[in-house]
Amino acid sequence: MADTIALVGGETMLGREIREVFSESSIGAQMRLVAEEAEAAGTLTEIGGTAAFLERFDPAEIEDAGVIVLAGSLESYRSISGKGVSGIIVDLTYAAEEAPGARIRAPLVEEDGSEPDLSGPQVIAHPAAIAIRLLLGRLHRAYPIARSVIHVFAPASERGTSGVEELQQQTVALLSLRQLPKKVFDAQLSFNILAQLGEDAEYSLLETEERIERHLATLLDQPEAPPMPSLKLVQAPVFHGYSFSLWVEFEEPPTAAEAEDALRGESIEVRSESEEPPTNAGVAGQSGVSAGVIAPDRNVANAMWMWMVADNLRLAAENAALVVKEIL
Repeated sequence: MADTIALVGGETMLGREIREVFSESSIGAQMRLVAEEAEAAGTLTEIGGTAAFLERFDPAEIEDAGVIVLAGSLESYRSISGKGVSGIIVDLTYAAEEAPGARIRAPLVEEDGSEPDLSGPQVIAHPAAIAIRLLLGRLHRAYPIARSVIHVFAPASERGTSGVEELQQQTVALLSLRQLPKKVFDAQLSFNILAQLGEDAEYSLLETEERIERHLATLLDQPEAPPMPSLKLVQAPVFHGYSFSLWVEFEEPPTAAEAEDALRGESIEVRSESEEPPTNAGVAGQSGVSAGVIAPDRNVANAMWMWMVADNLRLAAENAALVVKEIL
C-alpha cells in the first residue's frame, strides 16, 4: 500500500480535476478515491475512463497509503492529523499550512534546484500565487522589475461546488425576480463585482488575499526573484478561472513585443495584439497561464499593463501531480 495515492474529497470539483490530471500519467493507476461526504460514498465514477468507486472516508482505512491528497474540506486534515497516518500529505485545502514541518509547494515555479523537503505536509500554493510567480519571474529574468501592482479577480469556484451553485442560483433568481440565496457570499454576486463579501459569508476575501500574499512571498524567496507585488483581491461574477490585471514598472522598460517574447515559453501562452485576448472561460482546462493585452502605461514611462488568466483548478492539480511524482 506504500505506493497507493488516497484522494480524499474525490467527489469535489477540485477532486475531479485532480483525477483528470493524475490519469494523464502513471500515477492515476495508483489512486484510491475517498468520498469526504458520506452521501457520496459508494458512488460509481471513473479515473481516466476506468470505472472506480468512491470509498467511505475512514482515517484508519487510509493510514498506510503512501500519499494522501486532500481536496475536500478543512475537516479532512483534522480527521487524520495525529491518527497514525504514515503517508505524506499533499494538501490542497490549506488546513495543514500551520502544521509542523509543512512546506508551501509549487514545483512549476521552484527554480533553486534544491531537493524538496518531504518530511512534512506538502501544501500546494494557492493557484493565484503560482500564476503571479510564473509570469513575474519570467519577465524579471529578461527585464528587471522595480515594482508591480496586481488586481486579482477570483471566480466562484474558489469556494467549490457551493460557490458555483450559488452564483448560478442567484442569476436565475434575479432573472425570475425571486429572492437571492446568499449562504456562501452573503451578497449579490450575480451581475456584480464585490470588493468584500457580506458579514455572514462563509469566508472573507481578506483571508484569501492574505493567503495568496503569504504563499507568493514563499515562492519569491529564491535567488534573483522579482520583488513582492502589491495585491488586491476582488470577487468576480464568473464561475471558473482567475483573471489578473497587472501593472509592472521596470528598471529599463521593454517594448510590448519584447515583453511578449520574454514571456513566451513553457507554461505561458502569449496572445499578441493581432489575436483574441485571453479570457478566463477560454483558458478552462488548459495548463499554465495565458497572457496578453500587453501595452505601455501612457502616464508612467517605465511601466506596462498586461492581462493574465489561469484555470485555478487545473493549476493546483498539476502542481499536486508534480509533488506526488517527487514522493513516489
